[in-house]
Amino acid sequence: MKSDIEIARSIELVKIKQIARDYDIPVEEISNYGRYIAKVSESLIDEEKVKRSNLILVTAITPTKAGIGKTTVSIGLALGLNKIGKKAICALREPSLGPCFGMKGGAAGGGYAQVLPMEKINLHFTGDFHAITSAHNMIAALLDNYMYQNQDNGFALKEVLWNRVLDVNDRGLRYIVTGLGGKTNGITRESSFDITPASEIMAILCLATDEDDLRRRIENILLGFTIDNKPFTVKDLGVAGAITVLLKDAISPNLVQTTEHTPAFIHGGPFANIAHGCNSILATKLAMTFGDYAITEAGFGADLGAEKFYDIKCRKGGLQPKLTVLVATAQGLKMHGGVAPELIKEPNMEGLKEGIKNLDKHIENLQSFGQTVVVAFNRYANDTDEELDFVRRHCEEIGVGFAINNAFMEGGDGAVELAQLVVDTIENQPSQPLSFAYDETDSVEEKVTKVACELYGAKQVLFGPAARKKLKMIQELGYTRFPICIAKTQYSFSTDPKLYGVASGFNFAVRDIVINAGAEMLVIVAGEIMRMPGLPKEPQALHIDIVNGEIEGLS
Repeated sequence: MKSDIEIARSIELVKIKQIARDYDIPVEEISNYGRYIAKVSESLIDEEKVKRSNLILVTAITPTKAGIGKTTVSIGLALGLNKIGKKAICALREPSLGPCFGMKGGAAGGGYAQVLPMEKINLHFTGDFHAITSAHNMIAALLDNYMYQNQDNGFALKEVLWNRVLDVNDRGLRYIVTGLGGKTNGITRESSFDITPASEIMAILCLATDEDDLRRRIENILLGFTIDNKPFTVKDLGVAGAITVLLKDAISPNLVQTTEHTPAFIHGGPFANIAHGCNSILATKLAMTFGDYAITEAGFGADLGAEKFYDIKCRKGGLQPKLTVLVATAQGLKMHGGVAPELIKEPNMEGLKEGIKNLDKHIENLQSFGQTVVVAFNRYANDTDEELDFVRRHCEEIGVGFAINNAFMEGGDGAVELAQLVVDTIENQPSQPLSFAYDETDSVEEKVTKVACELYGAKQVLFGPAARKKLKMIQELGYTRFPICIAKTQYSFSTDPKLYGVASGFNFAVRDIVINAGAEMLVIVAGEIMRMPGLPKEPQALHIDIVNGEIEGLS
């Protein structure tokens, strides 16, 4: 089979304005970025059409390091729905350069279920990530300058909460010292870098409802505390207008096409292990405005992405998903059944049977939100019929819909079974109102405990000294109603990335809490998770090159 990038090049793209016309998107409201990419005005969102559209979430079991294939399934489902005569659009996140040049090599789907042009989407795209990086670091530079210029007037921050970001995996920037080398270089202090997907600006862009809301949220960003314990915000800095200007174009969702020329909105890119893991509310609502079915995904396993999709994105955006698709692979199930990662491609029914517990736990969690769940078995070439039949029978026994997804190999034709299952389930099983894991009025400790103990399986939650200090600060500032966004490893229900399967009875250690007053959420930093990833021993950058004028190594 051809590589992803070879398949992408083999597709003759349709001009993006024609893609828009085919789905009744007014071309006068789009701005071309070349022939095959466009920005679409968020003013086109029609809330009445949003209410009538069928929103579908694609999530997954706890992933392996190679992933589970949610994006491929999301795109494939959209293709399959269109194959059976439905009007479907997907709404996905933008890839980050960190994983593209680090572990993954790309995040635009795979095989014959991709969004195109994949090289541009995986690289600089429309510049949204650069705009977010620039806006975040502009605040940092303006804050440092404000402190430097006003120090002789007695102004000082006893605690600075705002750091810098970069869309590169760089462990050397996790802890830094700025202002070295003399007085004219600024005030010497400790600081740090996060990766751009963890930026509060990224979260704000993805949760903002329009430009005015974007500016309001930027104004509310908490930068630190003055020497007399008063909060100091971007509004106090007086630069919210300038930062909004940097994000003026970035707020508009991006329109591209799939391998079968259906529309896809790609916008925003927060990670789900260190941020809230969902594309923008604006992109999702545009997909719902112009599609009878809108398919979106949330990062990593359902314990992270799906929980945040419901408790943060749906709660704040007023969204009601009709159904959730849970993606599983034989390899992932075998890994959670105790099979060594290097052996999961080989047949192992005992490992598969043990690993099915991970699938069941995720189904149980998703159903606790009131969601109807169907399982999409993402097929790989080395999967056996015996493995597929076992998972199918298991899902039938517990009353959960099951379909094999083969969109990677066959495009929309390989997702017709899944598409028909989704349509039949929505039409025959009326959706329930979405439930949440916690109430807004719960204390922060109660919110964390409900997610950690009831969804993850923890015995208790332990708050460290830094987290305890932030809890007191949150109470004093009146931020207790904010939803929580837990930052933890994606490879386990617990905070231990090697505790596979269904972890239970563990202590859930909260190391710190990051206050995102502009995004209006509290990032709960648990275990040893880092908000700036490092590169692997053999980064994908070693395999990315230009050969005879064409890019190689992206996937």
